Amino acid sequence: MQIGNYQVQLVDAGRYKLDGGAMFGVIPRNLWEKENPPDDKNRITMSLNTLLLVRNGRVILVDSGVGNKFSEKYQKIYAVDYSKHSLLQSLAEKNIQVEDVTDVIITHLHFDHVGGATYYDDRGNLQLQFPNATHYVQKRQLEWAQKDFPKDRASYLSENIDPLIKSDKLQILAGAQELEPGLDLLLSEGHTVAQQMLLISGQQEKLLYAADMIPMTAHIPIPWVMAYDLYPVVTIQEKEKLLKIAADQEWMVFFEHDPRIYCGTVEMGDRGYQLKNSVTL
Repeated sequence: MQIGNYQVQLVDAGRYKLDGGAMFGVIPRNLWEKENPPDDKNRITMSLNTLLLVRNGRVILVDSGVGNKFSEKYQKIYAVDYSKHSLLQSLAEKNIQVEDVTDVIITHLHFDHVGGATYYDDRGNLQLQFPNATHYVQKRQLEWAQKDFPKDRASYLSENIDPLIKSDKLQILAGAQELEPGLDLLLSEGHTVAQQMLLISGQQEKLLYAADMIPMTAHIPIPWVMAYDLYPVVTIQEKEKLLKIAADQEWMVFFEHDPRIYCGTVEMGDRGYQLKNSVTL
């Protein structure tokens, strides 16, 4: 897909599972399980969809999935599955090597969004997976990740964050801004502090990388928010505002964790916002 100056491609970084109840908060199981059937541990299958933008020598990756640093115990807890897809395999299929990546936009520092940005080398030392890339993160998100707040500290892992801080490849940003022409960073405060979403713009078309504000198509309805959200009321308010714009202006929305539909447009239906057209990138 071409949007403005950017060739936009899906990078499928694998599958994993999270608790269905946590993914849908106060929504009753008999509603969410229709489209997202849980396993015997109440976990639903989710995708690690990332995005690749290519333009004139720039190779920009948005988020990086879980990565390969989990112990066997945690691989089982989250049912990490690379049997069909993984980050590096998907990049290689597009003839992209890790050294080719020039930029990594980190929406936020939860393990399932930044885990693939680092790895253990043969000596057990942590290294940057994309050694030539500038990594972008919001200042307030980085500060929050280091607070060790009880509700979400399990999502912020030092092995994912410390190598970035110690490197010279981390660019810390302050607020919503234009990263470069056609790429705008929008902030969301509901899921976590200063999550940055990416809006890719062409002459007419726009694609919103919604990250964990709208992680799956099931989360399009305004009340359907996660128990993982720090401020679910704020998420609801943010979704309502953004989905109105997306529907009115026919933006495409990229769903980072949906295992079936990676991208689509939205519209207002009889019962609220709903998926209009789905797109496979």
